[in-house]
Amino acid sequence: MKRYILGVFFTTLLTVAHAQTSIDSSRVVRVLSYNIYHGETVGASKPFDLDLLAKIISDTKPDLVALQEVDFKTNRVLKMDLVTELGLRTKMQAVFGKAMAFDGGEYGEGVLSKNSFLSTKNHALAARANKEPRTALEVNVQIKSGDSIRFVGTHLDHTKDETDRINQANQINAIFANNDLPTILAGDLNATPETETIQILYKEWTPSFLNNTPTYPAVNPKIKIDYILYRPANRWRVIETKVIEEEKASDHRPVLSVLELIDG
Repeated sequence: MKRYILGVFFTTLLTVAHAQTSIDSSRVVRVLSYNIYHGETVGASKPFDLDLLAKIISDTKPDLVALQEVDFKTNRVLKMDLVTELGLRTKMQAVFGKAMAFDGGEYGEGVLSKNSFLSTKNHALAARANKEPRTALEVNVQIKSGDSIRFVGTHLDHTKDETDRINQANQINAIFANNDLPTILAGDLNATPETETIQILYKEWTPSFLNNTPTYPAVNPKIKIDYILYRPANRWRVIETKVIEEEKASDHRPVLSVLELIDG
């Protein structure tokens, strides 16, 4: 009898443990962040190989993609609308967020989504007069479970002086950390983990990567400057993270996080 009771007890423990770690696939979100170097595909056999970029993106099977260094009908990209072209090739919804006028067109952020956008908004970020304008491109989408989440793609200032990046990080916190809507922030933050910029963001956001695997440059990467963060911390569970070993299409490596939305 004692052996039977112990058997039932341990079986129950195993069942409970399994229930606590089981994954609800309808609430899983695959997120990719990729600085695409205005689509130039510098290491590939031909320039502006958007089919190559689209394949890299599609191979990760993402639900949401944050793209940085996106050109819209500039002369250097032969007047192509990069995010729309990539959306068509990946069969994803596409939206562009202008940061500045550039080279006969525009330059900024892009977001791709497997699901339709419920809303989109492009937030101008703080930049001094002599610096490149930056933005945070916000989209709201409904995932398979019916839950609504917010996704933000951004690209912070790239100069050596950290002043603008610090201001931009504080502004991102002020815009997006004022409520508990489940949110993912992804992008090229041009800052390594120990910097003040990243530490400011970590006050409100949780990094999906537990290690600091380098993401830049694409060939023999030395530093981590590409991130996927989330908030609130109690609404997300990290299932998988990966820096994609791709060095031909851009000067950055793409980063992937698989997150599950959970009840807080």
